[in-house]
Amino acid sequence: MEQQAPQDFIEIVELPVEEGVLRPLLGPNDDNLRYLQRMIASKVTARREKVLIRGTQNDNLEAVEIIMELVAITRKQGQLTRGDVDRVLRITTTPSDAPARDLHADTDAPFAAIFRTGDRSYNPRTSGQNHYWEAILRNDITFALGPAGTGKTFIAVAVAVQQFQAGKFDRIILVRPVVEAGESLGFLPGDVREKVDPYFRPLYDALMKMIPGDRLRKLLDRQIIEIAPLAYMRGRTLDNAFLIMDEAQNTTAGQMKMFLTRMGENSKAVITGDMTQIDLPRKSDSGLLGLEYILEGIEGIEFVKLKSSDVVRHPLVGHIVRAYDRFQKTLTEQSDSASSETGEAIGKLPEHPRTPHSTSNDD
Repeated sequence: MEQQAPQDFIEIVELPVEEGVLRPLLGPNDDNLRYLQRMIASKVTARREKVLIRGTQNDNLEAVEIIMELVAITRKQGQLTRGDVDRVLRITTTPSDAPARDLHADTDAPFAAIFRTGDRSYNPRTSGQNHYWEAILRNDITFALGPAGTGKTFIAVAVAVQQFQAGKFDRIILVRPVVEAGESLGFLPGDVREKVDPYFRPLYDALMKMIPGDRLRKLLDRQIIEIAPLAYMRGRTLDNAFLIMDEAQNTTAGQMKMFLTRMGENSKAVITGDMTQIDLPRKSDSGLLGLEYILEGIEGIEFVKLKSSDVVRHPLVGHIVRAYDRFQKTLTEQSDSASSETGEAIGKLPEHPRTPHSTSNDD
């Protein structure tokens, strides 16, 4: 039998907490304790001036850090609120070596890290991606337009998670327009969430790289992180939220306006899209078409154009994107040439002779 790694053993940690602090720490009817339990992996109970933490070594280390911080706040304030718990959860899960970058700092480093987790860091890998990241930090609304593989979605999610954990926003909301491509959702198995989940897989994949699985599930269950079809945003006002709309090229003009007007106080939005991948029945209906002209001159809004040189997937992806761009350009030139020749030919046609039965005011 394979020996179990030490960090996988279940252990119990006891934290002594005086009665006068323990009661407000737990909250009325143990509300704070129950809320905390939903947000961390270790099992937490309280008994006779003790807090008991049961879980793996790694989970317990995190839980002890969180609870000790909550105890300190309770001692200082004499009470503990749900907001205090949320704030501590963000701070204690933010990597200490990932401070927000000063955009005006003079540094020789190529690109500072957007996000760090464990022994991995995520940072822009091209100048275009670095400009995109800085644009998100500078503006309340950022549009990122470019081909597949340029990191449009991943960078937006990384910034959202970093700023959420830093306490700048209360929640993250990620939406996509659900455009059926050859198969009706009504014929797919499962409930509504199971039907649309495949559309959101890129968003889940990005989140899972930055947030441990158990914690991510808790945040999703509590709708602190929400992933939903764009249609679910209608009628809502979203305060203190970091909003991301992915695949925006598949919105209509009405849907785009609806999304942009959902923003409430202290909110930030990132909209990503690729104009070469419009799946709408009529490409001319895309809500991204003409949007830069419509929003021109509004302070706090920026459009970032990523290029094939910003592709960071397999090296062949960049070549493929450029090949398609050349092909599309050739088709457009041929179409324009054919239209011009047709117009010239029509202009050279002789006037239609008047028939004997035709009438004219000149007669």
